[in-house]
Amino acid sequence: MDLAIDFDWLEGTMLAGVRMVAFIVIAPPFSYKAFPGTTKAMLAMGLALAVGTQVTGDYTALATGPFVIALVMQLVVGLALGFLVSLVFAAIQSAGSLIDLFGGFTLAQAYDPQSNVNGAQFTRLFQMTALALLFASGGYQLIIGGLIRSFDVVPLTGTFDLSAPAAMMVSGVVQMFLATLQIAGPLVVVLFLADVGLGLLTRVAPALNAFQMGFPIKIALTVTFAGALFMALPSVVSSLTGDAVDAIMGGR
Repeated sequence: MDLAIDFDWLEGTMLAGVRMVAFIVIAPPFSYKAFPGTTKAMLAMGLALAVGTQVTGDYTALATGPFVIALVMQLVVGLALGFLVSLVFAAIQSAGSLIDLFGGFTLAQAYDPQSNVNGAQFTRLFQMTALALLFASGGYQLIIGGLIRSFDVVPLTGTFDLSAPAAMMVSGVVQMFLATLQIAGPLVVVLFLADVGLGLLTRVAPALNAFQMGFPIKIALTVTFAGALFMALPSVVSSLTGDAVDAIMGGR
């Protein structure tokens, strides 16, 4: 019995798998280190097999040199797309960092090796909440769908202009800082005004030692207003998921 192997499909599926693996290694929520590497590899190869027929319709097997070039290209594309997604969701972590900074929680910083986050309580809380909401809301499915549709923008043997990803990364950094200010800005303003008020109180009545009183006051303000901000995180994560899908699709 002869065993027929479609090398065009096999080679194209391997290239698609490289892009999938590179994306999953760096893009949230899949990059979380608590997920076993074997599970990530199985997910990437399962996705590659699922889209193999779709993305290899016009693909023909390449010689060794062009195949290596295509392999490197898929690796670069997957890493670039994963970085764009991680850049979008970095806004939530940055917002938590701002709250820790102005709320006086930065003295309790700790490194989380599972998520590669070095921050205090609200930094890690917001990061973990965003991760949980991505799975609970099905946002990860939208990200995977955007990754699959990225083959329409950059096919397996296609090329892309390097200036476009660079421009998108610059725009992504700007949008990240803007989103950070939109998320944490109101609470930061409240804490800043509390510091100003305590400073004025110290000038008026130095004997009160207002700054010593300020620690419990700022903690109470931070916990109270951060709780209200925490309730708004589902809508924030939903909006950022749409931004991440747009980034994967090249701004379409």
